[in-house]
Amino acid sequence: MSERQPLSFHVPAPAVRPGGTPDFSDVTIPKAGSVRRPPVDARAEDIRDLAFSIIRVLNRESEAVGPWAGLLSDAELLEGLRHMMTLRAFDARMQMAQRQGKTSFYMQHMGEEAVSCAFRKALEPGDMNFPTYRQAGLLIAGGYPMVEMMNQIYSNENDPLKGRQLPVLYSVRDHGFFTVSGNLATQYIQAVGWAMASAMKGDTKIAAAWIGDGSTAESDFHAALVFASTYKAPVVLNIVNNQWAISTFQGIARGGSGTFAARGLGFGMPALRVDGNDYLAVHAVAKWAVERAHRGLGPTVIEYVTYRVGAHSTSDDPSAYRPKTESDAWPLGDPVIRLKNHLIARGAWSEERHKQREAEIMAEVIAAQKEAEAHGTLHSGPHPSARDMFEGVYAEMPPHLRRQRQQAGY
Repeated sequence: MSERQPLSFHVPAPAVRPGGTPDFSDVTIPKAGSVRRPPVDARAEDIRDLAFSIIRVLNRESEAVGPWAGLLSDAELLEGLRHMMTLRAFDARMQMAQRQGKTSFYMQHMGEEAVSCAFRKALEPGDMNFPTYRQAGLLIAGGYPMVEMMNQIYSNENDPLKGRQLPVLYSVRDHGFFTVSGNLATQYIQAVGWAMASAMKGDTKIAAAWIGDGSTAESDFHAALVFASTYKAPVVLNIVNNQWAISTFQGIARGGSGTFAARGLGFGMPALRVDGNDYLAVHAVAKWAVERAHRGLGPTVIEYVTYRVGAHSTSDDPSAYRPKTESDAWPLGDPVIRLKNHLIARGAWSEERHKQREAEIMAEVIAAQKEAEAHGTLHSGPHPSARDMFEGVYAEMPPHLRRQRQQAGY
């Protein structure tokens, strides 16, 4: 026998490190409008190619082209633009508030606004999202008051969760927004279970699960795919591939699957990839998958190809693991600018009106912020009572908690 060579341990590495030249040469971008649109009841095995391409609607001339175009009116697109601009302004003010010590923690959505804002408009009343911490656009586009979101961020006396949750982990079930979990990937199996229960009851509501690229390495993600495919749960399984987990590039979690959408193929589920910075494409693909679920045709996996422009959170410094100019080189552009340019090209918008709308939206956000701050911030003003930690957990408070509450003076 020949002598074996020593084994070597493989650790995937990003294409470029801090200080290097950004490189997205491995991102193959199909021509806008070139990816086919299959019928809603297409079989998973007949659309395998869609897990390896990228569905795009807006071309470089800001025109909407191809089979996925034409679903939204100018009025609906202007509304979508307003939602994304509002989320961006909201982010800017809350990021500043964190730096001023008014809250402990914040996470921005910069560059990813189209994903949640467009998806929300594809849902029907009663459908339930099981989100991560970067889908506040679901609330903004759903009409949830910014003041309520800020009250929670500040943990003030009007915090709807009474200070019992991290600042950006919202919980608004009446608006189709299930409680965000700080333990990553748990929401995936929760969404599938909720969808299964809806089907068992003969209801008409579907679920939408959300996860980031890094968290797909968690076991809960794979368990959810098993149950969703086995029981044909009415659920849309969303994967937001913004290229980076908290400090590791997407290749660490993706492994050898090629794309995150391709994970769905191994479970016999339809899987698609979409340009996450194209509002029109996101809405069209979401509408397709939501319709499948509502028709009882089972789950769909969607990978949104986007880029996290800002830091992972206010506790993160991305310059430690990626080039500072990498976001400028991202080939799919800025979702707000792309939709703005499309509306201008259609004659439905202008640069002047856009600047005016930016000022109007910022004024609305600042007004909401002043109203929220009147009820306190992290280090000033009234806060929820400590008594509240005992409430809202059990339908009937067990004796040992009653005793603890009494011992605490409540």
